[in-house]
Amino acid sequence: MDNKLITPRKLAGFMELEPQKQIVFDNMLAKIRKVYEKNSFLPLDTPILELSEVLLAKSGGEIDKEVYHFTKGSTDICMRYDLTVPLARFVSMNFDKLNFPYRRFQMGKVFRGEKPQRGRFREIYQCDIDIIGNENLPICADSECIKVGYEIFEELNFEPIIELSNRNILFGYIEDIGFVEKRNDILTALDKIDKIGVENLKEMLLEIGVDKENTTKLVELTSLCGPFDTILEKIQNLSTNEIYVKGVNELKELNSYLKAMQIPEDSYVLKLGVIRGQNYYTGTVIEIRLKGYENLGVVCGGGRYDNLASYFTNKHLPGVGISIGLTRIFDILDYQNLLDLNFSPIDLMIIPLGDTKANCMELLFYFRKNNITCEVAYEDKSFKSKLKDANKRNIPYILIVGEDEVKNNAYAFKNMASSQQETLTKEEILNKLK
Repeated sequence: MDNKLITPRKLAGFMELEPQKQIVFDNMLAKIRKVYEKNSFLPLDTPILELSEVLLAKSGGEIDKEVYHFTKGSTDICMRYDLTVPLARFVSMNFDKLNFPYRRFQMGKVFRGEKPQRGRFREIYQCDIDIIGNENLPICADSECIKVGYEIFEELNFEPIIELSNRNILFGYIEDIGFVEKRNDILTALDKIDKIGVENLKEMLLEIGVDKENTTKLVELTSLCGPFDTILEKIQNLSTNEIYVKGVNELKELNSYLKAMQIPEDSYVLKLGVIRGQNYYTGTVIEIRLKGYENLGVVCGGGRYDNLASYFTNKHLPGVGISIGLTRIFDILDYQNLLDLNFSPIDLMIIPLGDTKANCMELLFYFRKNNITCEVAYEDKSFKSKLKDANKRNIPYILIVGEDEVKNNAYAFKNMASSQQETLTKEEILNKLK
């Protein structure tokens, strides 16, 4: 009989964490969920698998190389690569059952077959919120999503820097200078300003066919970044194009709501270089970075889109939302040793001495019933090795249960940090732990 063992391996690009890190990750998820729920967003959980004709609607049915695609029998299936298309499908299917504006949050895995590298995974936890309107959606909704993004990173103990713009500014300006037919190419180039620098961007625009004078103007406009009121004043009279003016007015309205919601004015800037590569953004665009951790890059992005479900329904369903790629953030924080792992999920370890395991299990039940996270060290190891194990796991307290302690209903209770030891009843121990 062949007893050759299989070498245990996992696929590249899929995160798998040891318990201590998984607890930190789950705590981050819980904090994000808490903020979403507090702001009256409703949960949604769509399937990981979708029909290909549904999931590929945005791409006209073409299968992108990053999409996981397969068939089961005669059914053509894709794994979801974001949470937006499933949201569009859900809203279209359940339009008559939903109350609008429909406010949903979804936290789940998406799958992208890209090349794995630091901060880039094939399986990603996304944490999204969206507000969907029926026929119209006021700019107030944009400000709400921005405020929620601010609250999330404060809850995670970071200082967020929110970068905002409105795509109508560049839409209108490009139309005004006569290059509307090359708009998408120009926007794709301008979106790279932070990555390639000004001189390389100018070369790209010239290659696209933009003349030298307008190349300079486009680069200068896209380079503007600073306090909201200051940049607004600089751009408001640069063009009389109707789309451009709409963008300026939307930014003014958005700014008034951000002030009303008391987001600190030094926490958000107007940055015309925020474009967001996705073609479906049609107004406000949002990116969030973390002060002091700028090397993490953009940790949250989103914006306004006017045609969420145009692939599935003739109804006009404008929306706005933000998305946090938590897997990427966590991986980079972990790589840079920025995670606090010096904690224990266990409050108390109960160590039996002699024939007291049954008594220890009784104490275990008592403390767990009173919401104390604890466990019994019932394995056959020495007392010294159990102490060493508790210390290694950062367990803050141990309870020593010998036969004399059982007789007296009083136990040796030790603080592992201070090495202080007391003899206490289980009720007294409970009070101290609480």
